Amino acid sequence: MATEFTLGVGANCSDGPCGEVTRIVLNPATRTVTHLAVEPRHHREAGRLVPVERVEAAVGEVRLGCTLAEFDQLDPAEEVEQAEGLDYAGGYGPDAVMGYGEVGGMGVGASSSGMAIGGSLGHHKPMVISDAVPEGESDVARHERVHATDGELGQLKGFAVDPADYRVTHVLLREGHLWGRKEVAIPVSAVASLDDGIWLNITKNQVEELPPRS
Repeated sequence: MATEFTLGVGANCSDGPCGEVTRIVLNPATRTVTHLAVEPRHHREAGRLVPVERVEAAVGEVRLGCTLAEFDQLDPAEEVEQAEGLDYAGGYGPDAVMGYGEVGGMGVGASSSGMAIGGSLGHHKPMVISDAVPEGESDVARHERVHATDGELGQLKGFAVDPADYRVTHVLLREGHLWGRKEVAIPVSAVASLDDGIWLNITKNQVEELPPRS
């Protein structure tokens, strides 16, 4: 029986809740799931990349085979780096920073690779926060769209995988898409690429003709 990894569900360690699944990390070459990014719901603590071997999926939630203390020792789900060549005394123009403002004396603005954070006074190099993805792998988040050869199908719900090797068997679309069908499961044979999004090798009509998911 396939295991499902669903975006947006709650995640629990053996001794308590630790957040929700915000991203799924894949090896696009082997089409296997390698990690789940689990973020605290209120972002007071750092999110973590959980190796798929430590994940136990369940209906409506994800159970992790670790304690909260062990969860905190996993690799962080975000990377923080200084943005070289930029500073807040002239590195960002008014059109280069979106949502620039001050909160508690800190200036915050979005950059093309993540969130830029730096001091609001003087010459300070901003810090860029971006999603951590292991080298050679890619990730998908809740906003990710699934594309047929003739246009967008809908929003990604997650993946069904073979529990023996974590290879993707089906791409799952969120409820409410495609002709009122409650759920749509697209076999991996219809997937052209899992790198930089979900791209199919079939049309919308061919997806419509797939048998309903039981």
